[in-house]
Amino acid sequence: MAESSVYHLGAPGILVLLLLWVGTRLITSAWRRPHSTKLNGPPSTSRIFGLSREMTESPDSSIMYEEWAKRYGSVYEVPVAFGHTKIVLTDPKALVHFYQSERSVYVRTHDSRLFIGKIFGRGVLWAEGDTHKRQRKALTPAFSNAAIRRLTAVFYDSAYKLKSIWDPILEAGPDGAIIEVQEWMNRIALDSIGIAGFSHDFRYLEGHQSPVTVAFESLQATESSFLSEMVFMLAFIFPFLLSIPTARMRIFWELRRSLNVIAEGLLTKTRIEKENNVAEELTDKSVIGLLLKAEVADAELYMTQEEVVAQMNVLLLAGYETTSVSLTWALIELAKYPEIQDKLREELTRFGPVDPTWDQLVSDLPFLDAVVLEVLRLHPPIGETLREAAQDDIIPLGTPVVAPSGELISSIAIAKGSTVSSPIRCVNTSEALWGPDAKEFKPERWFEVKKEMKFPAKDLQGHHHLLTFHDGPRTCLGKSFALAEFKAALSVLVRNFVFEFPDGPETKIEAHTAIVPRPKVAGQNGAKVPLRVRRAE
Repeated sequence: MAESSVYHLGAPGILVLLLLWVGTRLITSAWRRPHSTKLNGPPSTSRIFGLSREMTESPDSSIMYEEWAKRYGSVYEVPVAFGHTKIVLTDPKALVHFYQSERSVYVRTHDSRLFIGKIFGRGVLWAEGDTHKRQRKALTPAFSNAAIRRLTAVFYDSAYKLKSIWDPILEAGPDGAIIEVQEWMNRIALDSIGIAGFSHDFRYLEGHQSPVTVAFESLQATESSFLSEMVFMLAFIFPFLLSIPTARMRIFWELRRSLNVIAEGLLTKTRIEKENNVAEELTDKSVIGLLLKAEVADAELYMTQEEVVAQMNVLLLAGYETTSVSLTWALIELAKYPEIQDKLREELTRFGPVDPTWDQLVSDLPFLDAVVLEVLRLHPPIGETLREAAQDDIIPLGTPVVAPSGELISSIAIAKGSTVSSPIRCVNTSEALWGPDAKEFKPERWFEVKKEMKFPAKDLQGHHHLLTFHDGPRTCLGKSFALAEFKAALSVLVRNFVFEFPDGPETKIEAHTAIVPRPKVAGQNGAKVPLRVRRAE
């Protein structure tokens, strides 16, 4: 259905369509109701929404998940919208099985794939099965250690551009200046991902505006309207709602159009390089440039222009959002704990005026590594992995749970069609898995972890026992890229500047809803984090 025709139906027409869809889905669901192991779990508060509204409106749903795990066991079921339930896993053995079985058993739902395809395109985030294998194989060389080693200079360059902008501002007074740091972390992230990802300089640090920067600014400027939030949330279940031109959807459509233009330019440039036999050292070394070069050399890795644009969408949105949010959280935590900030600065200054190489960022800066891991543990950009069982399965448990019948069970049956959830932030910060100080920002824990992990989280197989980068065959392909960018930018910032809260380290931080949840200082209009920034002595 065309976007305009859906829009002109008006609210009553949309409501009728929605009710018809809901009725059809409920009848179908009742007819083919999966029969998984019955589990304990929290009671529903709404026949229509289950507990979905409470989880959506909660300032931190991970706390709800953890409380339910304490009450009902390490696996339990939660009632969600329209009479459905989801099975929640917090048991490490169950989580390992779940992630290792992705692609073969646990896949994205049909509706969520429609949603992703509409927003991001049919790239690696959307793909399943053989299509996912092919796209991932094509992208892998672009994220090799050699490729990331070359791109590290791009990450440093963006950080130093920011330094050159801040230095004159801070010359005005010995007490520094109040700077809204999240905006600048956005600029570092977008310029870095543009150049390193697909050889496009957004010049965002210089103040240049483009449809892409305008779109991102619009998403973060103010809180979304209730209608926009409801349409966006329900679109995961009813993808036809993505055709309703809410303010948020118009922004996504404009992003797609803008990236199409950039992709066409990159494809043209690559074809010219091939036709003119441009020397290897002069060819494009960006992620997408290497992808296009690989597909020329190996026909099995060929991607359509639609797929290339989709990879750019994923790279831009995922790389930009996750890096800018993680850098902002890092500055927040370092402003809260000045002694940790000082210790990190001391480690970084031993390199003098020379920047650490990529290899040194990876292995020679243990406290920087610990700070980064702790930020990623406490503040994963994506809070939950939600999948549907494509076939019947048995999930083993490391710790038995009590079924509603009173029976103690050590595995659970998952019927085809069941929805299964891994609550990432809950697992990353669970006291049952990480110990009584799990909610604290404590980089030193990583020295203990690497020496001898004493808590059940040791059984998780994600990056350093974290689920932040996912796990299994769909583990984040850009993990090394993200870590190099994060470490390079943070090392320049902390080495040159001191970050403090104007109103003291007890300043309250809240969540702001954007593409991914973002931090904001309580009371700010939009995702803003003003900090006092001074030059480091």
